[in-house]
Amino acid sequence: MADGCTADAGRLDLVVFSSLFPSAARPAAGLFIRERMFRVAQQRPLAVVSPQAWFPGQSLIRRLRPGYRPQAPALEIQQGIRVYHPRFLSLPGLLRRLDGASMALCCFFLMRRLRREGARLIDAHFGYPDGDAATRLGRWLGLPVTLTLRGTEVPHSRNPVLRRQLVRALGAAARVFSVSGSLRQLALDLGVDASKTEVVGNGVDTHVFHPVDRVAARARFDLPDRAQVLISVGGLVERKGMHRVIDCLPPLMARHPDLHYLIVGGGGGEGDLRAELEAQVARLGLSGRVHFLGTLPPDALKWPLSAADVFVLATRNEGWANVFLEAMACGLPVVTTDVGGNAEVVCRDALGSIVPFGDAAALQQALDAALDKNWDRTAIIDYAQANQWDKRVAQLLRAFDALLAAPASSVRSAPAAAGQ
Repeated sequence: MADGCTADAGRLDLVVFSSLFPSAARPAAGLFIRERMFRVAQQRPLAVVSPQAWFPGQSLIRRLRPGYRPQAPALEIQQGIRVYHPRFLSLPGLLRRLDGASMALCCFFLMRRLRREGARLIDAHFGYPDGDAATRLGRWLGLPVTLTLRGTEVPHSRNPVLRRQLVRALGAAARVFSVSGSLRQLALDLGVDASKTEVVGNGVDTHVFHPVDRVAARARFDLPDRAQVLISVGGLVERKGMHRVIDCLPPLMARHPDLHYLIVGGGGGEGDLRAELEAQVARLGLSGRVHFLGTLPPDALKWPLSAADVFVLATRNEGWANVFLEAMACGLPVVTTDVGGNAEVVCRDALGSIVPFGDAAALQQALDAALDKNWDRTAIIDYAQANQWDKRVAQLLRAFDALLAAPASSVRSAPAAAGQ
């Protein structure tokens, strides 16, 4: 993950604060955050602080679950930018309400040093525990905090204890970004002043994601030329719903006998269901039709995407899924569920279809129709190109510049009422 560049230890403007960020231990974690913020770094010098959950004895759990909480190096240099991975005490399944405070305490001295280097703003991602920790640090160090909501806030808002922590963080943030309109509405429902909220969606890099030759792409994965191909890209976890798609395959194959399904992704912080998915495939007699490709780097994803006909993600919860735009940039229509900001990305029939979450019949019907439809793939690619990262970054820079130019007292916000 580290490259040969030398990080600039000089002036800083921003500190990006997110426990989800790519590292040597988890190279695919939080790629969308790095894509966004390293583009910001071209205009505003920054460092990244990505706290890592830890507790004594977790190496024993790792013997039974090899992918459990992989530990990143304390410091990496990524594209010339310093990425710190301080550890914070976090007991799995216990005392989760203390994660924000623990994260803040473990990062205090590092953040104080970065402030002395000139950091004037903390840019945090995810409301809890990251936003809670970042706003505590902002209060202790006298720094304004921006907070981006990315989707985990939906389940956290339903937990009475975590909801209070989330409300406090939102109230203390100087600016609240959200990757979708639905998440902005959640912030408003939690009592955030509308004047300090703004939707900044994710984007796509069309230099990385673009169609390649279909015949060559299919040859890479030993797919027949005449096959119809579905594809999903995401973590092999319950939330992403690959098992829901697999359940649809037998009836779909009655009408589409050459159907194949590509699954790109691996385990992560939410678990790893590959063994269960493989058992499901065997039980349904789908061996040879479902292909597990593992985790692929971003610059390799254009190959399986270009080999496919339809992208599908039967997800339980999302903020704004970058992978939809990445699939569209390769010319694929998207079939997904009506959760989070999905309908804001797949916003018209020419781009795909939205089905109710948990409605297996609707999912099957939508996939059947998508496989039959003659899509205008050029129009789909044009839509993706209209949502490139550059537009999102320009929007962020305007907000950051306004905060950096303002007197410190004018960008501090009082916490919202704890009972909200």
